[in-house]
Amino acid sequence: MKPLLEVKALTKQYPLPRKGFRKESGAVQAVSGVDLAVMPGETLGIVGESGCGKSTLGLMIARLLEPTAGQVLFEGKDLLKVEGDELRKARRDLQFVFQDPYSSLNPRMKVSEIIAEPMQIHGLYKGVELTKEVSRLLQAVGLSQQQGDRYPHEFSGGQRQRIGIARALSLNPKLIICDEPISALDVSIQAQILNLLKDLQAEYKLTYMFISHGLPSIRFISDRIAVMYLGRIVEIATKQQIFSSVKHPYTEALLQAVPIPDPSLRKKERIILRGELPNPANPPKGCAFHTRCPYATERCQQEQPQLIEVEAGHYAACHYPLDKRKEEGH
Repeated sequence: MKPLLEVKALTKQYPLPRKGFRKESGAVQAVSGVDLAVMPGETLGIVGESGCGKSTLGLMIARLLEPTAGQVLFEGKDLLKVEGDELRKARRDLQFVFQDPYSSLNPRMKVSEIIAEPMQIHGLYKGVELTKEVSRLLQAVGLSQQQGDRYPHEFSGGQRQRIGIARALSLNPKLIICDEPISALDVSIQAQILNLLKDLQAEYKLTYMFISHGLPSIRFISDRIAVMYLGRIVEIATKQQIFSSVKHPYTEALLQAVPIPDPSLRKKERIILRGELPNPANPPKGCAFHTRCPYATERCQQEQPQLIEVEAGHYAACHYPLDKRKEEGH
């Protein structure tokens, strides 16, 4: 089976303004050479701390933000090389659900108009057929036809996110990128939205890229998980492999940071990340995580590890993957 989406060496740099008489201004490395693939029908979770570049990655894939370099291959076609009508046609199959359910909806449009707009732009439905399709989409996300006559400010955050999901579904896409779609919602509402996304995936045969900083939601919805740190993917594997046989110390620290209600199940020794993310305008030499890693060696400070397959389907960018560290005495 061929990947639905392939990302190759995707990079985003933000130039810094020059100061004084300096010739070089430098740049912020938001995303640095990311490679990944998403298979049809799966959910790939992207997880990491705030500032790691995961949202920037999603925006670049959807061409809502222009990359500095790299390729975004959707069904074999490089989306970075298409423009105009060709890009608009490609976007029918690749939609986006935004993080903020408040600012992502036009406050001057009724909900029915918001959902109908993409179908009108692409000429899919008109008149009575358009009205019926809007009603069907509202019901698909748990809203009534009557609610389509209201404005976004009349809805709660969870209901607004349902409207955003209905808008993304309106073009019957193959891939939906969900950029932290539950982070602004109450916990009980988060569960409802996650269940809705899973139900819609089964009904419409959707493929998701689900971006979040919360491991519990990533674990619930994802088939595979990619962990990002300072603009790079440091580990990628199936959900079962990540949670049962973690390889990268950063991923291990994220897992141990998840609260466990039963005290008897908590580990006595935990990795506690100290300090903040390094400055992306001046990243550390070698492994970017070595400044916070309890296992770092001189090699980590000098040599940048590559993302390699450490076991079947499990990739990690670490000189000393956790299962080999004991064998080598690290």
